[in-house]
Amino acid sequence: MRTARERLAAERARQKTAEKRRRGLIVGATVLCVLGLAAVVGVVAANSGTDDGEAPGAVAAPSGAGGESGLAIPVGDDGARSTLTVWEDFRCPACKSFEDAYRATIHELTDSGQLKVEYHLVTLIDGNMGGSGSRKAANAAACAQDAGKFPEYHDVLYRNQPEETDDAFAGNSRLIELAGEVDGLDTETFRQCVRDGAHEGWVGKSNEAFRKGDFSGTPTVLLGGTNISADRTMSPAKLKQMVAAANKA
Repeated sequence: MRTARERLAAERARQKTAEKRRRGLIVGATVLCVLGLAAVVGVVAANSGTDDGEAPGAVAAPSGAGGESGLAIPVGDDGARSTLTVWEDFRCPACKSFEDAYRATIHELTDSGQLKVEYHLVTLIDGNMGGSGSRKAANAAACAQDAGKFPEYHDVLYRNQPEETDDAFAGNSRLIELAGEVDGLDTETFRQCVRDGAHEGWVGKSNEAFRKGDFSGTPTVLLGGTNISADRTMSPAKLKQMVAAANKA
């Protein structure tokens, strides 16, 4: 039989051994946590720079884009002596009103070689009302430009413009559905371009240029530097006269 003193000494030895084991486990767990944190930091660092906004090709311009910094989609004869610059948003009701009033005249002038139009796509309504329909529709229009179908798809979008508060153009399925109204546009290439948002970075650059241009709103329509959208006396007939006069000058 052990004495009380021996039992006390044995208990103290056992507690000391247990304490050493506990400290060892804490140190080991701490090392694992530090290693785990380092691994996470490593993954984050490895993935930095691959954000969608910074990915290679994220600012890919559509085929044939021109104008300053390649931010315009041109329609009409490159040799036309008059150029109409249009800043527009596919969700903008005032842009639709302009298109409805001047569409036939602009087509007549571009088809006859008298006028070249440079379209700049803007996402103003997305910023004002929320949503992404302006950006998505502009990207789809740029995809249509890749297919050589921009003018036709441009007109289809305006003819089917939803209410300003309705962000219907945010849905890729709706944009693809509308492509069915343009002969030869609804292809897998176009669909993939829309789904991937292939030109959304380029659309963002165009919108940035609009903001830096200190324009008052959309549509902003310039003929030879003159803001005709601010002219309350402007009409399709007057636009024709202005283009004819400019071409004779």
